[in-house]
Amino acid sequence: MDVYQRIEELGISLPEPPAPVGTYVPLKVSGRLVFLSGILPFKDGDLMARGKVPAEVGVDTARQCARQCIINALALVEREVGLRSVGGIVRLNGYVASSEGFFNQPEVLNAASELLFQVFGERGRHTRVAIGVPLLPLNAPLEIDLICELI
Repeated sequence: MDVYQRIEELGISLPEPPAPVGTYVPLKVSGRLVFLSGILPFKDGDLMARGKVPAEVGVDTARQCARQCIINALALVEREVGLRSVGGIVRLNGYVASSEGFFNQPEVLNAASELLFQVFGERGRHTRVAIGVPLLPLNAPLEIDLICELI
């Protein structure tokens, strides 16, 4: 099935990609690899949530934020290289602003990994790092970056 059909079946509408919050490019192509800078969970121009997981942002909300990061990443890839040109997702790095003692970062990031698999099928399976950190830019609850491979 085509990637655009999957996105439509999932009820996803790709937004305008969020602008970078610093002095960097949001996406860089090097050979057949596409490197995405850290993506925050912006929706309709604002962060979906702010604070640490789970003290200020519940795990379910953090999972929704992880999905939104992937939707934003898909929108960026679509704008820059086109989603049909993606041969696979190589790596997902996820950073979760974590309350002291929180160790379920993988559970939060599973929402992102699951969405990539739903959109790309087997090409969406990837390696992953799930890291708990004390703070993220703009007090976001999580940040995700990706490495994709082009066909």
